[in-house]
Amino acid sequence: MDGQVKVAVIYYSATGTTFQMARAAVAAAEKAGAEARLRRVRELAPEEAIRSNAGWHAHHLETQDVGVAELDDLEWADVVIFGTPTRYGVMAAQLKQFIDGSGPLWSRGALVNKVFAGFCSTATAHGGQEATLLSLFTVVYHWGGIVVTPGYVEPSQFVSGNPYGGSHTSNNGEVPPDESALGATALTARRAVEVATALKRGIG
Repeated sequence: MDGQVKVAVIYYSATGTTFQMARAAVAAAEKAGAEARLRRVRELAPEEAIRSNAGWHAHHLETQDVGVAELDDLEWADVVIFGTPTRYGVMAAQLKQFIDGSGPLWSRGALVNKVFAGFCSTATAHGGQEATLLSLFTVVYHWGGIVVTPGYVEPSQFVSGNPYGGSHTSNNGEVPPDESALGATALTARRAVEVATALKRGIG
């Protein structure tokens, strides 16, 4: 169990908001001393739906080189940070499908005692940010994982106002993540790395 903490940031993003937050999580994890992977989950929407939205189509093309998440990424990581836009107060179907495929790992206990954290974005204020993160953490409870949140451990969290994870309101994709949202996402990642590091030292 000795060695560098390994972090997988696994996200879904349609028009790029969650992607920007995912990059902030990766940067913070690496700054905290971890090895990090950035992985997008597979797109489920048909090509015609993607092409019907200019922002969606542009982001789809821009991120073709980002690696696609596989179960191996879950098994490799000491820390998994999930990112998702909110869909009616729960995670996006694309991320849910990836999680639903984790049965082989769950059945042999491969996800037990890993550290998990999350971040999300909504189109509107009060659009289900807390509900989305809490429903995401319900998955972790089934896996036997350890949930780490940003809490209110820094003054900046009283600005962002979400103790469950990084979050942002995009006004239907018109407003990119600001300093508060990116900072909360970075704090989430840093705390996850700190807890995983402590666990590795305690077990190793």
